[in-house]
Amino acid sequence: MPLVHLDTDIGGDIDDLCALALLLRWPEVEVSGITTVSEADGRRAGYARYVLQLAGRTDIPVAAGADVARFRYRYAPGYPDEGRYWPEPVPPRPGPLEDALDVLASSIERGAIVIGIGPFTNLALLEKRAPGTLARARLVLMGWCVRPIRAGFPQWSAQDDYNVQMDAAAAQTVLEASEPLIVPLTVSAETALRQAHLPALRRADPLAALIARQGEAHDADYHTAARYGATCALLPNDIINFLHDPLAVAIALGWDGATVERMLLTLRSDDGWLRAVEAPGGKPTAVVTAIEGERFNEFWLRRVTGG
Repeated sequence: MPLVHLDTDIGGDIDDLCALALLLRWPEVEVSGITTVSEADGRRAGYARYVLQLAGRTDIPVAAGADVARFRYRYAPGYPDEGRYWPEPVPPRPGPLEDALDVLASSIERGAIVIGIGPFTNLALLEKRAPGTLARARLVLMGWCVRPIRAGFPQWSAQDDYNVQMDAAAAQTVLEASEPLIVPLTVSAETALRQAHLPALRRADPLAALIARQGEAHDADYHTAARYGATCALLPNDIINFLHDPLAVAIALGWDGATVERMLLTLRSDDGWLRAVEAPGGKPTAVVTAIEGERFNEFWLRRVTGG
Protein backbone atom coordinates (compact mmCIF):
# COMPACT_ATOMS: atom_id res chain seq x y z
CA MET A 1 0.00 0.00 0.00
CA PRO A 2 1.58 3.33 -1.05
CA LEU A 3 2.32 5.79 1.76
CA VAL A 4 1.89 9.46 0.77
CA HIS A 5 2.50 12.85 2.36
CA LEU A 6 0.95 15.99 0.84
CA ASP A 7 2.60 19.41 1.21
CA THR A 8 0.05 21.93 -0.04
CA ASP A 9 -1.01 25.57 -0.15
CA ILE A 10 -4.70 24.68 -0.19
CA GLY A 11 -7.11 27.59 0.06
CA GLY A 12 -5.88 29.68 -2.85
CA ASP A 13 -6.15 28.20 -6.34
CA ILE A 14 -8.77 25.46 -6.21
CA ASP A 15 -6.58 22.79 -7.81
CA ASP A 16 -5.12 21.97 -4.37
CA LEU A 17 -8.62 20.99 -3.25
CA CYS A 18 -9.00 18.92 -6.43
CA ALA A 19 -5.66 17.23 -5.66
CA LEU A 20 -6.52 16.41 -2.05
CA ALA A 21 -9.88 14.98 -3.16
CA LEU A 22 -8.12 12.74 -5.67
CA LEU A 23 -5.65 11.54 -3.04
CA LEU A 24 -8.45 10.73 -0.59
CA ARG A 25 -10.38 8.84 -3.27
CA TRP A 26 -7.38 6.82 -4.48
CA PRO A 27 -7.83 3.17 -3.41
CA GLU A 28 -5.34 1.48 -1.12
CA VAL A 29 -3.31 4.57 -0.25
CA GLU A 30 -2.28 5.58 3.27
CA VAL A 31 -1.83 9.30 3.86
CA SER A 32 0.87 9.79 6.49
CA GLY A 33 0.32 13.52 6.88
CA ILE A 34 -0.59 16.86 5.36
CA THR A 35 1.48 19.99 5.85
CA THR A 36 0.51 23.43 4.63
CA VAL A 37 2.82 26.12 3.26
CA SER A 38 2.72 29.89 2.65
CA GLU A 39 0.44 29.95 5.67
CA ALA A 40 -1.48 32.77 7.34
CA ASP A 41 -1.80 31.76 11.01
CA GLY A 42 -3.09 28.30 10.18
CA ARG A 43 -5.74 29.34 7.68
CA ARG A 44 -4.68 26.77 5.12
CA ALA A 45 -4.40 24.06 7.76
CA GLY A 46 -7.97 24.86 8.73
CA TYR A 47 -9.09 24.35 5.15
CA ALA A 48 -7.24 21.03 4.92
CA ARG A 49 -8.85 19.83 8.16
CA TYR A 50 -12.29 20.88 6.91
CA VAL A 51 -11.83 18.79 3.75
CA LEU A 52 -10.73 15.79 5.79
CA GLN A 53 -13.83 16.11 7.95
CA LEU A 54 -16.04 16.10 4.84
CA ALA A 55 -14.29 12.94 3.70
CA GLY A 56 -14.46 11.27 7.11
CA ARG A 57 -10.65 11.17 7.37
CA THR A 58 -9.86 13.07 10.55
CA ASP A 59 -7.28 10.39 11.37
CA ILE A 60 -4.77 12.10 9.05
CA PRO A 61 -2.35 14.51 10.81
CA VAL A 62 -2.47 18.12 9.59
CA ALA A 63 0.14 20.72 10.56
CA ALA A 64 0.56 24.36 9.59
CA GLY A 65 3.98 25.03 8.09
CA ALA A 66 5.93 28.06 6.90
CA ASP A 67 4.01 31.31 7.35
CA VAL A 68 4.29 34.28 5.00
CA ALA A 69 4.81 36.52 8.04
CA ARG A 70 8.07 34.76 8.93
CA PHE A 71 9.66 33.82 5.60
CA ARG A 72 10.51 35.66 2.41
CA TYR A 73 7.94 35.21 -0.33
CA ARG A 74 7.78 37.12 -3.58
CA TYR A 75 4.45 38.57 -2.41
CA ALA A 76 1.74 37.80 0.12
CA PRO A 77 -0.78 35.43 -1.50
CA GLY A 78 -4.45 36.36 -1.44
CA TYR A 79 -7.45 34.21 -0.59
CA PRO A 80 -10.81 33.87 -2.31
CA ASP A 81 -13.94 35.10 -0.56
CA GLU A 82 -14.56 32.44 2.09
CA GLY A 83 -18.31 33.01 2.11
CA ARG A 84 -18.57 32.09 -1.56
CA TYR A 85 -16.01 29.29 -1.70
CA TRP A 86 -16.81 27.49 1.56
CA PRO A 87 -20.25 26.49 2.93
CA GLU A 88 -19.48 27.89 6.39
CA PRO A 89 -16.74 29.75 8.24
CA VAL A 90 -13.62 27.60 8.55
CA PRO A 91 -11.62 28.05 11.77
CA PRO A 92 -7.85 28.28 11.32
CA ARG A 93 -5.55 25.67 12.85
CA PRO A 94 -2.29 27.41 13.70
CA GLY A 95 0.60 25.54 15.24
CA PRO A 96 4.36 25.62 15.70
CA LEU A 97 6.37 25.34 12.51
CA GLU A 98 8.47 22.62 14.12
CA ASP A 99 5.39 20.42 14.37
CA ALA A 100 4.93 20.59 10.60
CA LEU A 101 8.59 19.80 9.98
CA ASP A 102 8.32 16.88 12.41
CA VAL A 103 5.32 15.47 10.52
CA LEU A 104 7.16 15.90 7.22
CA ALA A 105 10.34 14.30 8.58
CA SER A 106 8.38 11.37 10.00
CA SER A 107 6.74 10.76 6.63
CA ILE A 108 10.12 10.73 4.89
CA GLU A 109 11.59 8.35 7.45
CA ARG A 110 8.65 6.00 6.89
CA GLY A 111 9.35 5.99 3.14
CA ALA A 112 6.36 8.08 2.09
CA ILE A 113 6.09 9.66 -1.34
CA VAL A 114 6.12 13.38 -0.57
CA ILE A 115 4.07 15.35 -3.08
CA GLY A 116 4.83 19.07 -3.08
CA ILE A 117 2.04 21.08 -4.69
CA GLY A 118 2.82 24.53 -3.28
CA PRO A 119 5.93 26.64 -2.73
CA PHE A 120 8.78 24.46 -1.48
CA THR A 121 9.55 26.34 1.74
CA ASN A 122 8.74 23.51 4.16
CA LEU A 123 11.00 21.11 2.29
CA ALA A 124 13.86 23.61 2.24
CA LEU A 125 13.46 24.33 5.96
CA LEU A 126 13.55 20.62 6.74
CA GLU A 127 16.75 20.26 4.73
CA LYS A 128 18.25 23.19 6.64
CA ARG A 129 17.27 21.58 9.95
CA ALA A 130 18.57 18.15 9.01
CA PRO A 131 20.95 18.29 6.01
CA GLY A 132 20.75 15.23 3.82
CA THR A 133 17.09 14.51 4.55
CA LEU A 134 15.90 15.34 1.04
CA ALA A 135 18.57 13.16 -0.57
CA ARG A 136 16.77 10.09 0.74
CA ALA A 137 13.24 11.43 0.24
CA ARG A 138 10.88 10.24 -2.50
CA LEU A 139 9.76 13.61 -3.86
CA VAL A 140 7.26 14.49 -6.56
CA LEU A 141 7.19 18.23 -7.20
CA MET A 142 4.58 20.23 -9.10
CA GLY A 143 6.39 23.07 -10.81
CA TRP A 144 9.16 24.25 -13.16
CA CYS A 145 9.07 25.15 -16.82
CA VAL A 146 11.62 23.10 -18.71
CA ARG A 147 10.70 22.51 -22.35
CA PRO A 148 8.33 24.79 -24.29
CA ILE A 149 4.59 24.28 -23.92
CA ARG A 150 2.97 22.68 -26.93
CA ALA A 151 1.17 24.95 -29.39
CA GLY A 152 -2.53 25.16 -28.63
CA PHE A 153 -2.03 25.60 -24.88
CA PRO A 154 -1.17 28.68 -22.76
CA GLN A 155 2.34 29.86 -23.57
CA TRP A 156 3.48 30.47 -19.99
CA SER A 157 7.05 31.27 -19.06
CA ALA A 158 9.14 30.53 -15.98
CA GLN A 159 7.83 33.75 -14.41
CA ASP A 160 4.33 32.22 -14.36
CA ASP A 161 5.55 29.26 -12.30
CA TYR A 162 3.95 30.11 -8.94
CA ASN A 163 5.31 27.21 -6.89
CA VAL A 164 8.90 27.91 -7.85
CA GLN A 165 8.92 31.69 -8.01
CA MET A 166 7.05 32.43 -4.76
CA ASP A 167 10.11 31.18 -2.84
CA ALA A 168 12.83 30.75 -5.43
CA ALA A 169 15.56 30.25 -2.82
CA ALA A 170 13.64 27.30 -1.37
CA ALA A 171 13.06 25.86 -4.85
CA GLN A 172 16.78 26.01 -5.57
CA THR A 173 17.64 24.34 -2.27
CA VAL A 174 15.18 21.52 -2.83
CA LEU A 175 16.19 20.77 -6.42
CA GLU A 176 19.89 20.80 -5.54
CA ALA A 177 19.46 18.62 -2.44
CA SER A 178 17.10 15.95 -3.80
CA GLU A 179 16.37 13.66 -6.73
CA PRO A 180 12.73 14.47 -7.40
CA LEU A 181 10.27 13.59 -10.10
CA ILE A 182 9.21 16.91 -11.59
CA VAL A 183 5.72 17.47 -12.98
CA PRO A 184 6.24 20.76 -14.81
CA LEU A 185 3.81 23.52 -15.57
CA THR A 186 4.61 22.91 -19.22
CA VAL A 187 2.62 19.64 -19.19
CA SER A 188 -0.01 20.44 -16.56
CA ALA A 189 -1.13 23.24 -18.91
CA GLU A 190 -2.82 20.45 -20.89
CA THR A 191 -5.32 19.58 -18.11
CA ALA A 192 -8.74 21.08 -17.41
CA LEU A 193 -11.52 21.20 -14.86
CA ARG A 194 -14.58 21.86 -17.02
CA GLN A 195 -18.10 23.18 -16.68
CA ALA A 196 -19.19 19.80 -18.05
CA HIS A 197 -17.76 18.16 -14.91
CA LEU A 198 -19.90 20.13 -12.44
CA PRO A 199 -23.17 18.13 -12.60
CA ALA A 200 -21.40 14.86 -11.75
CA LEU A 201 -19.49 16.58 -8.95
CA ARG A 202 -22.66 18.06 -7.44
CA ARG A 203 -24.35 14.66 -7.40
CA ALA A 204 -21.50 12.63 -5.94
CA ASP A 205 -20.89 13.47 -2.26
CA PRO A 206 -20.16 16.49 -0.02
CA LEU A 207 -16.47 16.66 -0.95
CA ALA A 208 -17.14 16.55 -4.69
CA ALA A 209 -19.96 19.06 -4.22
CA LEU A 210 -17.49 21.40 -2.52
CA ILE A 211 -15.31 21.21 -5.63
CA ALA A 212 -18.35 22.11 -7.75
CA ARG A 213 -19.12 25.06 -5.48
CA GLN A 214 -15.57 26.36 -5.68
CA GLY A 215 -15.45 25.69 -9.41
CA GLU A 216 -18.48 27.89 -9.98
CA ALA A 217 -17.04 30.65 -7.80
CA HIS A 218 -13.65 30.41 -9.51
CA ASP A 219 -15.30 30.58 -12.92
CA ALA A 220 -17.17 33.75 -11.93
CA ASP A 221 -13.97 35.33 -10.60
CA TYR A 222 -11.44 34.40 -13.28
CA HIS A 223 -13.34 33.72 -16.54
CA THR A 224 -10.82 31.09 -17.57
CA ALA A 225 -12.96 29.95 -20.51
CA ALA A 226 -12.78 33.40 -22.09
CA ARG A 227 -9.11 33.87 -21.25
CA TYR A 228 -7.83 30.45 -22.31
CA GLY A 229 -10.63 28.27 -23.67
CA ALA A 230 -11.42 30.75 -26.40
CA THR A 231 -7.80 31.45 -27.28
CA CYS A 232 -6.04 28.08 -26.95
CA ALA A 233 -7.08 25.68 -29.69
CA LEU A 234 -6.41 22.48 -27.74
CA LEU A 235 -8.19 23.46 -24.52
CA PRO A 236 -11.92 22.84 -24.01
CA ASN A 237 -14.01 25.97 -24.43
CA ASP A 238 -15.70 25.40 -21.04
CA ILE A 239 -12.51 25.23 -18.97
CA ILE A 240 -12.84 26.50 -15.41
CA ASN A 241 -9.32 25.88 -14.15
CA PHE A 242 -6.26 23.72 -14.71
CA LEU A 243 -5.69 20.47 -12.80
CA HIS A 244 -2.01 21.11 -12.12
CA ASP A 245 -1.86 19.58 -8.64
CA PRO A 246 -4.15 16.60 -9.23
CA LEU A 247 -1.87 15.63 -12.11
CA ALA A 248 1.11 15.55 -9.74
CA VAL A 249 -0.83 13.35 -7.31
CA ALA A 250 -1.88 10.95 -10.05
CA ILE A 251 1.63 10.61 -11.48
CA ALA A 252 3.08 10.10 -8.00
CA LEU A 253 0.65 7.22 -7.51
CA GLY A 254 1.36 5.56 -10.82
CA TRP A 255 -1.17 6.89 -13.34
CA ASP A 256 0.01 5.50 -16.65
CA GLY A 257 -0.79 8.36 -19.01
CA ALA A 258 2.50 10.24 -18.59
CA THR A 259 5.90 10.05 -20.28
CA VAL A 260 8.93 10.53 -18.01
CA GLU A 261 12.40 11.35 -19.32
CA ARG A 262 15.75 11.74 -17.65
CA MET A 263 16.98 15.27 -18.35
CA LEU A 264 20.20 17.14 -17.50
CA LEU A 265 19.05 20.27 -15.67
CA THR A 266 20.99 23.34 -14.60
CA LEU A 267 19.55 26.16 -12.51
CA ARG A 268 19.86 29.75 -13.68
CA SER A 269 18.67 32.96 -12.10
CA ASP A 270 17.61 35.84 -14.33
CA ASP A 271 16.94 39.01 -12.32
CA GLY A 272 15.64 36.91 -9.43
CA TRP A 273 13.56 34.54 -11.57
CA LEU A 274 14.74 30.95 -11.22
CA ARG A 275 14.81 28.69 -14.27
CA ALA A 276 15.70 25.02 -14.80
CA VAL A 277 17.23 24.52 -18.23
CA GLU A 278 18.59 21.53 -20.13
CA ALA A 279 22.36 21.77 -20.38
CA PRO A 280 25.29 19.37 -20.78
CA GLY A 281 26.76 18.60 -17.40
CA GLY A 282 23.49 19.35 -15.62
CA LYS A 283 22.00 17.23 -12.88
CA PRO A 284 20.14 14.11 -14.12
CA THR A 285 16.51 14.68 -13.17
CA ALA A 286 13.30 12.77 -13.87
CA VAL A 287 10.85 15.08 -15.65
CA VAL A 288 7.36 14.43 -17.01
CA THR A 289 7.55 15.53 -20.64
CA ALA A 290 4.16 14.50 -22.04
CA ILE A 291 0.70 13.50 -20.79
CA GLU A 292 -2.61 12.34 -22.19
CA GLY A 293 -4.49 15.42 -21.03
CA GLU A 294 -8.08 14.64 -21.97
CA ARG A 295 -7.73 11.12 -20.62
CA PHE A 296 -6.45 12.52 -17.34
CA ASN A 297 -9.36 14.96 -17.00
CA GLU A 298 -11.85 12.10 -17.26
CA PHE A 299 -9.77 9.88 -15.00
CA TRP A 300 -9.74 12.58 -12.31
CA LEU A 301 -13.50 13.06 -12.55
CA ARG A 302 -14.24 9.34 -12.27
CA ARG A 303 -12.00 8.91 -9.24
CA VAL A 304 -13.33 11.94 -7.39
CA THR A 305 -17.01 11.17 -8.08
CA GLY A 306 -16.76 7.38 -7.78
CA GLY A 307 -18.12 7.10 -11.32
